[in-house]
Amino acid sequence: MGSSKLRLSGSVRADACEQAEKVVDAKDLNGRGAVVTGAARGIGLAVAHRLHRAGAKVAMLDRKESDLHKAAAPLGGIAIEVDVRDSAAVEEAIQTAHERLERLSILVNNAGMGMLQPLHEYTDKQWDDILAVNLSGTFYAMRSAIPLMLESGGGAIVNNASVSASSPTRGELPYSAAKAGVIALTHGAAQEYGPTIRVNAISPGVVRTPMTELLYSNAEILEPVERSTPLQRTGDVDEIADVVHFLCSDASRFVTGQNIVIDGGLSLPQAGIDETLKWSLDMMAKAKAKRS
Repeated sequence: MGSSKLRLSGSVRADACEQAEKVVDAKDLNGRGAVVTGAARGIGLAVAHRLHRAGAKVAMLDRKESDLHKAAAPLGGIAIEVDVRDSAAVEEAIQTAHERLERLSILVNNAGMGMLQPLHEYTDKQWDDILAVNLSGTFYAMRSAIPLMLESGGGAIVNNASVSASSPTRGELPYSAAKAGVIALTHGAAQEYGPTIRVNAISPGVVRTPMTELLYSNAEILEPVERSTPLQRTGDVDEIADVVHFLCSDASRFVTGQNIVIDGGLSLPQAGIDETLKWSLDMMAKAKAKRS
């Protein structure tokens, strides 16, 4: 990546961070209990912090116990270890969170996983795991939380989908299929449970998280993404958390059944991310050929 590009990207990112600091930090979620899945790191951790800053009491769910308790401690949050692939465990975790929060008003389904390889190389187990975490886990949490939210007078659900749901990209088709299902669940639930519960989805684009470190580790991969994005950069977890906060708050009281794309405009042409994934797949194929 050229130095001029680095200067541009750095300048744009600095401006974005400065703007983010100006976001009003109102305690508009005071008295509300929130459950966030996949909360030990990445987007989920940023969302937990954002909701806590807004006054919500947060229950953080994740299957990584050591990371989870470390993440929850600074927030005084409730840490609950759970594997979202296990429906009974999810039901128990949501019930426990509800009891400890006293009022469950917000559910953020963020737990997710993905892989990158050609469709014909996915095993049954890989397919099952990707759907179980991304789609079934979202369903299990919604099914468990909705009756409790109805008892509490309603609230808001935000499901983490992906730009790959509406614009499937090579190498991650099972992930794209699962996330498309998340959007369908969101649309349907918004109709079933309005006006008491609002249900929306977010579709992040390229955001730096533990899942995307491969992309950020090589400037040759990252540069086409930044170049193809109208805002000329990738996203930050706090920018995703700000949108989730909006969807959980009364500021979005007339918003339901929507899928909010947060990608800096990258999915408009979609060429950048698709070419990046093609490059990644080619590199993986070459590495595999050398090993065999």
